[in-house]
Amino acid sequence: MIARAKAAIARHWPVLRLRTILFSTLVLVAALPGFGALFLRVYENALVRRTEGELIAQSAALAASAAILWQGPRPTVARPRPASANPYDPQSEVDLRASPILPPRPAALVVADAPQPDALATARRLLPAIDETSRTTLSSIRLLDGRGILLNGGEAGRSLRQLPEIRSALAGRPATVLRENGGYVSRYPFEWLSRASNLRLHHTRPIMVDGRVRGVLLVSRSPRPLFKGMYEDRGKIMLGIVLIFGALIVLTAILSRAIVRPIERLSRSTRTLASGQPAATDLPSLQVVEIRDLFRDFAVMADSIDKRSRYLRDFASSVSHEFKTPLAGISGAIELLQDHEADMTPADRRQFLHNMAIDAERLSRLVRRLMELAKADLHRPGGKAGAALPPVLAIVADGLATAGFTVSIMLPRQLPKLAIDARTLEAVLTTLIDNARQAGASAVVVTASVGDGIVMIDVADDGWGIAPADRDRIFEAFFTTKRETGGTGLGLPIARSLAEAYGGTLTLGTAIAGARFVIGLPIDPGERAEV
Repeated sequence: MIARAKAAIARHWPVLRLRTILFSTLVLVAALPGFGALFLRVYENALVRRTEGELIAQSAALAASAAILWQGPRPTVARPRPASANPYDPQSEVDLRASPILPPRPAALVVADAPQPDALATARRLLPAIDETSRTTLSSIRLLDGRGILLNGGEAGRSLRQLPEIRSALAGRPATVLRENGGYVSRYPFEWLSRASNLRLHHTRPIMVDGRVRGVLLVSRSPRPLFKGMYEDRGKIMLGIVLIFGALIVLTAILSRAIVRPIERLSRSTRTLASGQPAATDLPSLQVVEIRDLFRDFAVMADSIDKRSRYLRDFASSVSHEFKTPLAGISGAIELLQDHEADMTPADRRQFLHNMAIDAERLSRLVRRLMELAKADLHRPGGKAGAALPPVLAIVADGLATAGFTVSIMLPRQLPKLAIDARTLEAVLTTLIDNARQAGASAVVVTASVGDGIVMIDVADDGWGIAPADRDRIFEAFFTTKRETGGTGLGLPIARSLAEAYGGTLTLGTAIAGARFVIGLPIDPGERAEV
């Protein structure tokens, strides 16, 4: 089922440009706060909290004024008990997501008791301030005595003691509740999106004198409408939108220059390289670690492909040239035998057949060496690594030393094992020492030294040496100065390929007389010998 779903998505998934995906992602991330403000009521809840804060400030000021008027010019005014033990905790209580929404405030109840005389006197003195505050803040402000009886408004003389917020205030605790607005009439087309549009906040605060609740102040008001609040803050909101989109454009430009454009350049370079032309591998101006490494890896790959291409071209040319000469000799001898066999003497016939045999042997030798070169180029470390140099050198010296050719071995007393198998090491050393013998050397000296994780092996001889003009070509395939004696020019390239397959090197050193080759091979990782 999951496979079918993935296949269906893959069929309908649009192929987009990377910069389109990046820009769309950034726009979505930037729009999340806006969606949160609208759909999670973050902004609307902030408006409700702001309205509650205004009601708390109004009620606190009026309650303090009422307490002063209640007992005369020098009263002892007590603070209402906070809901938290910490007096600096905010007194905000309502939350659109968590606070219950109560039904509209019911009508006040008719009671037989009359309002308290001192409360009526205080209400008459405070009424001008209450009316002025109500007109300015558009809040409904009601003053109640210590038994919950209204002292002002159209329901004066009736009781609101049955309300939970009034009972909380009579107990000395301020309270804020959310109630439905019974007189709400929709005015805006999209007002249904606002959860607080038909709500009204009711805040009650006790008026305390000498530690006793002498009255209650009830302040109510509808919160600021969401869209009206957004309209009033339109400047800040638009500035935020402009800044967000400006940041998006800057981020998109940076990502485009640092990621998209380099990838496009790399794609063009890949197509150029595939067409056989040299590809540009310059690093981008704005660099990202991964993109930079990708460009460097591509440059290494392009250089390797270019070298391999040149190698194959030169190799094909050299192979055709090396095979052409003996094949031409064989073809010519066959034509002469076919045309003049009857007129030839036995000696001439034997000479032509001898030349054909020599050319055939040369071709056979070339084929064998080419196969060895191919194996060396494709060689992968195998067998048992950790070859010890002294026994391998002893085997090579015993096999190649003759009466007129000596191999001297001068090695350190303690020499670590090498990260190469014994057979491959023997093949490399045999090639170098045998080349020295064929170059007229009578003695070869092999020494070794240990460097930083590498063993350097010097193979020096006293032969004819290598001409300065030939030093740069000595490791080229088919380059040889002994072609007349059957040299193929493949021995040194094979030896170098075998050494490089194990992470080593084979270079031509500097020698006063004769030739000197230097083999660098890494030490076997498992070797713990101290040199």
